[in-house]
Amino acid sequence: MSDAFTGGCACGAIRYKISAEPIGMNDCQCRQCQQRSGTGHGSYMAFASPKDVELTGKAAHWDVAADSGLVKTHGFCPTCGTPVHLTFAALPEIFIVHAGSLDDPSRYKPQFTTYRIRGHHWDHVDPALPRFDEMPTG
Repeated sequence: MSDAFTGGCACGAIRYKISAEPIGMNDCQCRQCQQRSGTGHGSYMAFASPKDVELTGKAAHWDVAADSGLVKTHGFCPTCGTPVHLTFAALPEIFIVHAGSLDDPSRYKPQFTTYRIRGHHWDHVDPALPRFDEMPTG
C-alpha cells in the first residue's frame, strides 16, 4: 500500500485517513451528482471497507434514493458545506470519498464514467475511459 489517502472538508472540521487502496475511481454524471457538485459530474473514490477509514469530526447527513434505487447517505460538513463522503445502506462494506476532498487531488485517477446518459455536451469527461449509461453491475 502506498501512502494513506487523507482529506477532509474546506474548513478542516472533518478529516479522514484511509489506509487502503481504492477499489474504484469514477466520474458520475447522474443528475444528483451534477446538482451536488454544481458541475457536470461528481468524482469519487470507493474503498472496500470502512474499517480502513479513520474519520474525525461530525458530519451532517442527508439520505436520498440514488438513480439505482439504493439509498445513499451523503456526509458533509455542517459548517462549510463541503461534501466529504457517502455510503449506501445496501452496501455497508463500501466507503466513498469525494475526490475533491483529498489533500492531494492528483491521486485521483478516474477509471470509468457512470450515468453517461445524463451527461451534458459541455461536460468533457475523458472519452478514453469506459462509459456506462447507468451504474454497471457485477
